[in-house]
Amino acid sequence: MLEKQAQTYAKRARPKYGELQQARLDYVPIPQSDSDSDYHSVDVNSIEHTELRHVGIEALSVHATDKLKLQELLQSIGFNSKQCELALASIIGRLICPGSELHTHYYLTNQSALDELLGTDFSSLSIKNFYSIADKLLKHKDQIENELFQREKTLFSLKQTVTLYDITNTYFEGRALQNLKAKHGRSKQKRSDCPLVSLGLVLDGSGFAKRSEIYAGNISEPKTLEDMLGKLNVEKRATIIMDAGFATEENLTWLKNNDYYYIVVSRKAKPVLEDDINRVLVKDTVNNKVTASIIHTAKDEVTLYCHSEAKEAKAQMMRNKSRRRFEEELEKLANGLEKKTGVKKTDKINERIGRIKERHKKIAAQYKIDIRSENNKVSAITWFEKKQDEDLGVYCLRSNRTDLTEKELWELYTTLTDVEAAFRSLKTELGLRPIYHQKEKRVDAHIFISVIAYHLMHTIRYQLKQHNITFGWKTIRNLFRTQMRITTMMKSKDGKQLSVRKSSKATPEQQVIYKALGVKSEPGEIEKAIC
Repeated sequence: MLEKQAQTYAKRARPKYGELQQARLDYVPIPQSDSDSDYHSVDVNSIEHTELRHVGIEALSVHATDKLKLQELLQSIGFNSKQCELALASIIGRLICPGSELHTHYYLTNQSALDELLGTDFSSLSIKNFYSIADKLLKHKDQIENELFQREKTLFSLKQTVTLYDITNTYFEGRALQNLKAKHGRSKQKRSDCPLVSLGLVLDGSGFAKRSEIYAGNISEPKTLEDMLGKLNVEKRATIIMDAGFATEENLTWLKNNDYYYIVVSRKAKPVLEDDINRVLVKDTVNNKVTASIIHTAKDEVTLYCHSEAKEAKAQMMRNKSRRRFEEELEKLANGLEKKTGVKKTDKINERIGRIKERHKKIAAQYKIDIRSENNKVSAITWFEKKQDEDLGVYCLRSNRTDLTEKELWELYTTLTDVEAAFRSLKTELGLRPIYHQKEKRVDAHIFISVIAYHLMHTIRYQLKQHNITFGWKTIRNLFRTQMRITTMMKSKDGKQLSVRKSSKATPEQQVIYKALGVKSEPGEIEKAIC
């Protein structure tokens, strides 16, 4: 107990975050010379290691807040020093240990050295403070999102020529009766048994978040487009890239009327490509080959027919699996005609076939089933697969960018995968799924903090990609899990107690990432005490 109190007092004596200018993580440490040596005669058998705290991923996160000047942003909108510390704890906590606020609170107060890097003390941090600071962050949502993106745009010289838009949903644990946005709908995590809430996200072509909006769980995707883009000052003639869910004629007309370009997945039926159509190779890798063909379907619009060998192989595998299951059920029904107790009545057989078709809707449409019966008794069931009326692996894009080649159109569209990657990160890496809160304000604040954490995460990953380091955030977190902040205690020859607190040496893998970001590899100051 006394040792824990002493550690708490030591933390409180450390300089505040704003005073740590010389200890900023962006500075490369100066190698120690011989004059910096500090020799003591100690009892090796008395060495003890205490107060282990994770520090590696915390160092990267603080680097991102410095890069985006997040503390200055919070101060500019009225946050005092204590509120800034709480906000950074909540946001970085979501980034490094996502989950419920209770889960993140425990990590920050018992396992993390984040407070040491910020020059404060989280050991007595109250869980209630997390909720109050979340409310304050949500109150300034629009300003924070706009300022963060403008800083990212300036920092990385982003060109605002492409806007990516998509919407996803997440589910609640509990009934969420006090939340008007909690509605049952089609869950993208196949949890339609739970109430849902939807998140719309607008990204630029580099994957940075420009705006987020929280909708009811049963929102119609197409109806959100005008609401989201209408609130953004997107420059005219920008290209908007969306999935098929938003490609209604009404939305495309709105984009045209507001002087925007678009690239969307067509909602029209997939065609059968003619053999003599002019196909251009747009991707050629070991795992996949993609060809594309442009057809001018209207005066101001083109359709890009794309064929992916990887998609075709996957679709064929799924079709074969469905075909096998469908035919196995028909064969079982047909074999029953030979059994004494088997179903033979025509109406019963038709009923069974109807149920089989219902269970296998997609593949059943490809089959013709014949029944031979007499006197309301079936004697034989035969079936055959009709000729396929579409090419597997084909998908179509619509665009009013008539100035682009097949390859340019296809490559622009594939940037939409950045939105999908963002949603995956938010759900699986930043604690967006599931939602444990029940009140609407708490839910909105929880989601918004995950969005801010995404800004930090993408800032780190974007810098690493510039050095050809493409690790996912989960991989990076696991990689830095071993770097700790440790207090080493020992007795000197003259009977005094020596203690040294410092960070463990980074592994070679960690050092590569530290170097790419320009962050020192042993974060935090060395602290010594003799008593």
